[in-house]
Amino acid sequence: MNFELKTLDLASAALQSGDLLIVLVADKQPKTSDALSTLIAHAQKNGDFEAKTGKLLAMYAVPAIEARHLLLLGVGDGSPQAVRQALAAVSGPLTREGIGRAAVVSAQPLADAALHALVQCLADSTYLYRTTKPSAKAVGLQSVVLGAPNAPALGQAFEVANATAQGVAFAREWANRPANYATPKLLAEAAESLAADHKRIKCKIHKPEDVAKLGMGSFMAVAQGSKEPLRFIELHYHGASKDSQPVVLVGKGITFDTGGISIKPAGDMDEMKYDMGGAASVLGTFRALAELKPEINVVGLIPACENMPDGAAVKPGDVVTSMSGQTIEILNTDAEGRLVLCDALTYAERFSPSAVVDIATLTGACVIALGAQRSGLFSNNDALAQALQTAGDQAQDHCWRMPLDDEYAEGLKTNFADVANVGGRPAGAITAAKFLQRFVGTMAWAHLDIAGTAWRGGAKKGATGRPVGLLLQYLLSSAQSAAPAEQAKTVKPAKASKTDKPVVLDKPGKAAVNIDGADKADAQ
Repeated sequence: MNFELKTLDLASAALQSGDLLIVLVADKQPKTSDALSTLIAHAQKNGDFEAKTGKLLAMYAVPAIEARHLLLLGVGDGSPQAVRQALAAVSGPLTREGIGRAAVVSAQPLADAALHALVQCLADSTYLYRTTKPSAKAVGLQSVVLGAPNAPALGQAFEVANATAQGVAFAREWANRPANYATPKLLAEAAESLAADHKRIKCKIHKPEDVAKLGMGSFMAVAQGSKEPLRFIELHYHGASKDSQPVVLVGKGITFDTGGISIKPAGDMDEMKYDMGGAASVLGTFRALAELKPEINVVGLIPACENMPDGAAVKPGDVVTSMSGQTIEILNTDAEGRLVLCDALTYAERFSPSAVVDIATLTGACVIALGAQRSGLFSNNDALAQALQTAGDQAQDHCWRMPLDDEYAEGLKTNFADVANVGGRPAGAITAAKFLQRFVGTMAWAHLDIAGTAWRGGAKKGATGRPVGLLLQYLLSSAQSAAPAEQAKTVKPAKASKTDKPVVLDKPGKAAVNIDGADKADAQ
């Protein structure tokens, strides 16, 4: 998908050629005498259209309008939430056969966040998974012009929005793949492809023998029931000086979760291919970082394996020794995500990070608590928690902070090891976070439980790519905070190299970028 940003008012929008013109109509529409403004005013006066969020009026071959199809779309107060809600109503017209070029124009100036919402909704509406469904008919829409009167002021926001869309698409692609197309080995190859395509990214893959040498007994215990060998993926994005402390992102990479010996019910078990949503979000975030090139160092750690009920699988009641030296009694083999994450969190300490954020589809309890709207946020550091919550709000990829009182850890006590891997049904999302907290030492740490937000079911079943938007915004804000005072107002992408594929910002008011799903080099 090609996105282009232009300076357009309604008069110039009427001259925009293409198959579809969508005009965003807000409550407080500027009064001008051009053809489009006159048309909107007449439609409102006669009761055929109103600016209420999500209201539509479709027209064809309108005189004085160059585009074949015209769609008036109400966006209410023009807030990011209203724009997002309104765009959700036009996925049909956008993907209709014969629509190859479209323009979306706002008569009012767009806020950065509203532009971000616009780009994300358009990218989401036109995303199509085809890796294992070649018969799926490709979306005809190939290019979208985004028009606003204040386009010159939106250049940086446009770059971030496009990079986010690139990262989200990459994460969705890998999370949507069935488990036999997204094994630990293939996930590692995707990480290696990222590093091969972008010079600021380096990749190191730890194989089973390497993980054994590291003493990751907890991680290895989860993987031992599968014929697919584990992979421990280590990514490095270098955007700042070598002595600059990195942020470490740790993504749960269970490429399929049967529950092990504590096997899951058969219903909806196919959705356990999404149990590597945390890993996918780390890959997607690195894809976005490669586009923007912010001045920050980031480490990505992905413990990837399957959780299978083989004869060699770990059993309820088994005790394993983690990399930290703490012993763990595995009371439930379906609480495996925390077992792979705890060793990765211990490994993260060697980088002396400024912060560690783990991302995991960890608990059904978090789905019950927060549903599909917000990811669960747990942290031992108030400043980090606030920064993540603010980043989520800015990216419209929301989270909600949950408690971590010491009393919640009481249920993890056991007579047979230092800690049990489950603490009973009450407060299940919190006790899971308390388990992870044992392995972070004094590091500033946050845990994002994305079990309710990483994918959706029903007719639109598929991965969402969350929380790539939240993570990217947090990293950009961290880079800005770390910049010298005289440079702290903006964090601009570095000059592109010949091997990079950056957003193209040609001149004020006109920018273009190409957004695809996975890179061709990453297709398996």
